[in-house]
Amino acid sequence: MIKPSTLLTLTALTALTFSSFGVAQSLADLSPQQRAQAEQRLSQQNGQQSNPQSSQSQVNPQVFAQSGNQLSPLSGQSVQQPVRSSWRTGTYGPVMEEMLSAEERAAIQPYGADLFSGGFRGMRSDGLNPDYQIMPGDQITLRVWGATEVQSVLPVDAQGFVFIPSVGPVQVQGTSAGQLNSVITNAIKTVYPNEVNVYTNVQGVQPVAVMVTGKVNRPGRYAGVPSDSILYFLDQASGIDNELGSYRQIELMRDGELVTTLDLYDFLQNGQLNHPQLKEGDTLLVKERGPKVTVYGDVGRAYHYELDQQAEQGAMITELAKLNPGVSHALLVGTRGVNPIADYFTLGEFSQAQVTDGDEIAFFADVRTDQIVVQIEGSYLGQSYFVLPKGARLLEFLNTVAIDPQETDYDSVSIRRQSVAERQKKALEESLDRLEQTYLGAPSSTAEEAQVRAQEAELISQFVEKARDTKPTGRLVVTDNDQLVDIRLQHGDVVTLPKRTDSVLISGEVYVPQSAVFVDNKSAWDYIDGAGGLTMRADDDRVLIVRQNGEVVNADDAELRAGDEILVLPAVSSKNVQLAQSISQIVYQIAVATKVALDL
Repeated sequence: MIKPSTLLTLTALTALTFSSFGVAQSLADLSPQQRAQAEQRLSQQNGQQSNPQSSQSQVNPQVFAQSGNQLSPLSGQSVQQPVRSSWRTGTYGPVMEEMLSAEERAAIQPYGADLFSGGFRGMRSDGLNPDYQIMPGDQITLRVWGATEVQSVLPVDAQGFVFIPSVGPVQVQGTSAGQLNSVITNAIKTVYPNEVNVYTNVQGVQPVAVMVTGKVNRPGRYAGVPSDSILYFLDQASGIDNELGSYRQIELMRDGELVTTLDLYDFLQNGQLNHPQLKEGDTLLVKERGPKVTVYGDVGRAYHYELDQQAEQGAMITELAKLNPGVSHALLVGTRGVNPIADYFTLGEFSQAQVTDGDEIAFFADVRTDQIVVQIEGSYLGQSYFVLPKGARLLEFLNTVAIDPQETDYDSVSIRRQSVAERQKKALEESLDRLEQTYLGAPSSTAEEAQVRAQEAELISQFVEKARDTKPTGRLVVTDNDQLVDIRLQHGDVVTLPKRTDSVLISGEVYVPQSAVFVDNKSAWDYIDGAGGLTMRADDDRVLIVRQNGEVVNADDAELRAGDEILVLPAVSSKNVQLAQSISQIVYQIAVATKVALDL
């Protein structure tokens, strides 16, 4: 059980050692006068001017650009800065071409292009759905029992009648399959009003042939049944031409007259595709594609969208495109007349903006939050994630973290930062690339030299393959001469509070890697001897000490502390001195970034 008196905030402890930071206790414990002085020092530290009217930080939006003559903060020279009322006025170059590669741009398809990859041809109707309307040529099964008996298959003649024995002709053309039984029952009961039972069934339907033409991939005459969807016939024609065809202007023609115009966007968005039952000789005409805009960026998938008319409001695009969460702005690039234009809108402004043929719209989540999320790991008490104001500093944050000073090594704070890990990985990749370029392509003048080069190439290839698999930790050392530096925190930082330990870890090129109890005045070489000594592959000039705070020092230049790791690096066995030095340098670089002695 930890006594409350032993729970201290971290900077309250570090202030006892690092008083130069002037943080001896939390602000809440200061007197009003001391608090005002502390807040003023903190404001000066952050480079801000205190404002008695507002607690929010003030930002000067014209640090780099003010009207008239001014001193440039970059060069210190007087510059003439012209004033423009709006950056949107004027003409701009090919902004969008720089945002997408040629391959990415070519991969963008029209919205709806996937419709005809689902196999509508294998899902044709059988004509027996309740809404199917009876047509000449159909076959109807009729069974009557009771007052009279009939069992027959009745064809629908050219006038749309079926002939029932003892009853006569009955008009069924245009009757739906669901209503057929009641129509025929009523007709029979005019002759046999009592004790008669009727059963009907559409046994077969008359096939129809439909012409599919216009901007489709394979125009032609295709067979189906009257109740088939137009998608069935379009699919038989291998779909709409993605470069020329319209998904919003598909005309159903009958006897040279327009029956209806179909918009596949209604089907894609709402699942609605209502059209009359098809007849023999009907024509489906896919019109030429109308005005289109291209949408990409922070969206579910980039598409070319076809406009319903020459110009639309941006709200139509936001309804069609699936925007990712957090999207706040839209960049519109296009032409108006002969002039190129570029506009950057908030999402609300874009909904009222006009888009027209040829426009490209890129959506972005472009709002910078005033808060950051910082994680804490290691030995601490309480929560592990904290939401902090942007600009928060390390000591300010640590002042809110409760620890048990008996368990936490509060002198060894460090930070894991993603941007540092990325830079470490990039630097390592560049070093490996230089190594390959320098030695793998070097020419040989003799057969013996060629053999040596081949051996070196094999060594280099194996080493590079293993080195590329290493993952830098992104550890940021935040101490200077054993004093914490009050750095500004970034979003995603992971602050490490290591657990206090009384051991030392010995790893790398020793015979028995192990942990040993820390003893004052015992050197790194004493611990190495206790671990069985150096292996044959060890480099006795490259023995490192890795501190718990991430600092890496040479074992000959520093004293051991509890929690340190002694890391013995391997020697590079190569007759080529320059190659050995290059690989040794990369091995050292990996050890610093990953705390791993990469074995050759």
